[in-house]
Amino acid sequence: MSTLAPLRLLREPWNASEGNQSNATAGGGGAWCQGLNIPNEFFLVLGLVSLVENLLVVAAILKNRNLHSPTYYFICCLAVSDMLVSISNLVETLFMLLMEHGVLVIHASVVRHMDNVIDMLICSSIVSSLSFLGAIAVDRYITIFYALRYHSIMTLQRAAVTIASIWLASTISSTIFITYYRNNAILLCLIGFFLFVLVLMLVLYIHMFALARHHLCSISSQQKQPTIYRSSSLKGAITLTILLGVFFICWGPFFFHLILIVTCPTNPFCTCFFSYFNLFLILIICNSVVDPLIYVFRSQELRRTLREVVLCSW
Repeated sequence: MSTLAPLRLLREPWNASEGNQSNATAGGGGAWCQGLNIPNEFFLVLGLVSLVENLLVVAAILKNRNLHSPTYYFICCLAVSDMLVSISNLVETLFMLLMEHGVLVIHASVVRHMDNVIDMLICSSIVSSLSFLGAIAVDRYITIFYALRYHSIMTLQRAAVTIASIWLASTISSTIFITYYRNNAILLCLIGFFLFVLVLMLVLYIHMFALARHHLCSISSQQKQPTIYRSSSLKGAITLTILLGVFFICWGPFFFHLILIVTCPTNPFCTCFFSYFNLFLILIICNSVVDPLIYVFRSQELRRTLREVVLCSW
């Protein structure tokens, strides 16, 4: 019986025959290439944690009028994107568990349609998550380097247009991907987009780090409270390093998987790497869990609001 498979269209190369896949796997390292068996229950628990976290973030931002600003709107949209990842993961995992235990019997054609819908939802959330990560990086850059002009540059109207454009582009791109997934050009576009966001964040954060280091050197040379400012600058540098590191660790393996699909679909090493696709999905979901901690919980105002939401003091 056909069963649901997370991101079925990206799990393995479409242009590599099953026989070639089996032979390559057999010659690519034996037990090492059997992949990692991750229970569906683990996907379910991780998806629930991510969903609850991001729901709390969205509720807190909507509740507190002090958080109604472009910066927090981008963070709210990032939380919604992460929620889409969680919801698609939860729906798919629940169906898989019900089908495995014989509670639910679905025709193969219906399963394929469900696969397409869930894959589209996941692809849309991936594109929107990457886009909002980039938008948050740009917003922080403007906050630091154009502080006096920030409110004239990043108006609510421009933020709304940016958010609407990201959601529209995510929906269109995911539809195109599901329709033409057999074309390597589509995968190359997705890979190129990831590299663009990664380079953008890297350049912006390096520039911000350089500014913090410059301020530290300037303050130290004047011998005015060097310890306090050194601690503050070091904290900012560590935060930026964590942001970029978590982003690369969680998303890197998935997009490296896509690169191998395009460049070496039948190579033994590549085929062995494909078998760990579920682990790459776990890392993406982990990113949805970590995002609120990195981008949100460092805000004292938001922490206070989250505490009120949790305690139901509306």
